Amino acid sequence: MSIDRQGRANTPSHTPNRVDRRKARTRAALIAAAQRFLADQGRTDVSIQEITEAADVGFGSFYNHFTSKDELFDAAVALTLEEHGALLESVVGDLKDPAETFAASVRLTGRLQRTHTQIARILVRTGMPYLTSDSGLAPQAMRDLRAAADTGRLDIDDPRTSVAMVGGALLGVLHLLETRPDLDAAHVSDQLAFRLLRMFGMTRAEAQEIATRPLPSLPRT
Repeated sequence: MSIDRQGRANTPSHTPNRVDRRKARTRAALIAAAQRFLADQGRTDVSIQEITEAADVGFGSFYNHFTSKDELFDAAVALTLEEHGALLESVVGDLKDPAETFAASVRLTGRLQRTHTQIARILVRTGMPYLTSDSGLAPQAMRDLRAAADTGRLDIDDPRTSVAMVGGALLGVLHLLETRPDLDAAHVSDQLAFRLLRMFGMTRAEAQEIATRPLPSLPRT
């Protein structure tokens, strides 16, 4: 500890050492393995041995990071939702029109089934809790729908009910695209955004124009 010129104590910040970095890598490997089980098999009924083998870490290290498999899979879902939210924000964060922001988020989320398959599959397997999560599309859709309602861009009575409608439709589309790889994910996602805009009171012409605007590509994770 040192004293600055104003006589205040300075406590040095903790710098991660080799042990800290190894612990962080082990935790990340366990979460990544859980994400793969969720995405590839939709499974949480795997043994800790299977998880640690998939993560390529020692069996005993599991309990240094998690108290149970449920805690691990909760962490895997939470991280996926955070990744989803960060992906969307990185692309739509600079858009000024809340209606366009909302539509772009829907369109990009549908495309995840082709561009970020693991995230899309975990969203489908998460199911209904995804619609009320504090991360991912739900809070961002709530924000954008409220802004669109406040500015008169969309006709929305209850944002929470509207988010449930949007999320339910998106989960259905993501599941459809997973089971039908022959479908054009961009077209299906754009059609969903168009229909949702129409449901919230936008004219056909404007909804069609907004739902077909050029979209930037989502960054790879």
